[in-house]
Amino acid sequence: MAEDHTRKPTLLSRLVRRIIMAIYRWKGWKLDGHLPDLDKFVIAGAPHSSNWDFVFFIGATAEEGVEPSFMGKHTLFKGIMRNFMFDMGGISVDRTKRANVTQQVAAEFERREKLALVIAAEGTRSSNGEWKSGFYHIAQAAQVPVVPAWVCNARRVLGFGPPIYTTGNYGEDLLKIAQFMRSKLPDYERYKVLEAQALRLIEEAKHA
Repeated sequence: MAEDHTRKPTLLSRLVRRIIMAIYRWKGWKLDGHLPDLDKFVIAGAPHSSNWDFVFFIGATAEEGVEPSFMGKHTLFKGIMRNFMFDMGGISVDRTKRANVTQQVAAEFERREKLALVIAAEGTRSSNGEWKSGFYHIAQAAQVPVVPAWVCNARRVLGFGPPIYTTGNYGEDLLKIAQFMRSKLPDYERYKVLEAQALRLIEEAKHA
């Protein structure tokens, strides 16, 4: 299901973006670090602890002049919601297709001139802090870097780290991300779990 780039954004999407920016500024969120001056990258964010995460990410990336994209189930891109979902940055993925999600999103990176894909790396809000590997496989398949993004709800700060290019060694690359996250919030338990996960993967790879 391809997006029509010739039409104007829907009125609903324009209104929603204005409301999101108003909430973001009203809450007084601050930025720490900047997005890279690159056309394509994957933003891997954590923790995913609130339904408000999407609002604050939209606000923060807008301050950086970037319109982020996100993956959505293909059934959400039908009927009256179709254009709205595309206008909000949605990328339709169909898990019933022969090409898996990683391949579908990598193809989208190849097709576009610019794409900043936001992924909640923990997967769900119930995560203990360990990350799913989907963000990594997508970045590797698309040959784009991973930009770590951290959030501190208590201080209302959202920050971006330097781009990390995948090497094919998931454990080692995850450790780089974990060390960056812990440099921002050293005592945050989920980031300690993330670092422990990376160290475990490195050790397991040694004995594989």
